[in-house]
Amino acid sequence: MISPEITEKAEHIKLVIFDVDGVLTDGRLHLGPQGEEHKIFHIHDGLGIKLLQQTGVKVAIITSRQSTAVQQRMLHLGVQYVYQGMTDKRPAFKELTTKLQLADEEVAYVGDDLPDLPLVRCAGLGIAVANAHPLVKQHANWVTQTAGGAGAVREICEFIMQAQGNLETIYQHYL
Repeated sequence: MISPEITEKAEHIKLVIFDVDGVLTDGRLHLGPQGEEHKIFHIHDGLGIKLLQQTGVKVAIITSRQSTAVQQRMLHLGVQYVYQGMTDKRPAFKELTTKLQLADEEVAYVGDDLPDLPLVRCAGLGIAVANAHPLVKQHANWVTQTAGGAGAVREICEFIMQAQGNLETIYQHYL
C-alpha cells in the first residue's frame, strides 16, 4: 500500500525522469558479435509513458550510457528530453528543471543504482524499482513492486495518473 504522503507528492508531479538500464530495461547488456548493443524494452512500459504524456506530464530520460536503441525507442514514444552519456546526471536534471521552469518538488526521478542516488534524493518524488541497489531503495520515497524492465515504469505511470485523477479517464478510452 502506498502511503498518503507519497500519493500527495505524486499529485504535484509535472515531469518524470527515468534512468534506462535497470529501469526501462532489466539492466543486462546484450552485445552482438561486432560489439553492437541490443536493449530489450517492455511494451507495457512504453504504453505507460505514452498515456502519462497524454495527461500533460512530461517525460525525460537521463542515462549514463550512449545508445542508438535508446534514441530510437524514445523517438517512437515521443519523449523529447533525452540525455545520454551523462556520467554525472545532476547537470541534466538542473538543465531540465530550468528549461521547464519546474521546482524539484514537481519532478519524479526513477533509478536503480548508485549513479541515480543524487537525483533520487533531490527530486520531489524519488523512486527506486524493486530490484534497485539497497542504498537507492533506502533513500527513495517509494519502491515499486515490479522490477526494472518488467513493467515497473507502467506501475509508476499509472500510480501518478491515479494520484492526479487521470487514470479512469485514460481507461475510458479503451472501454
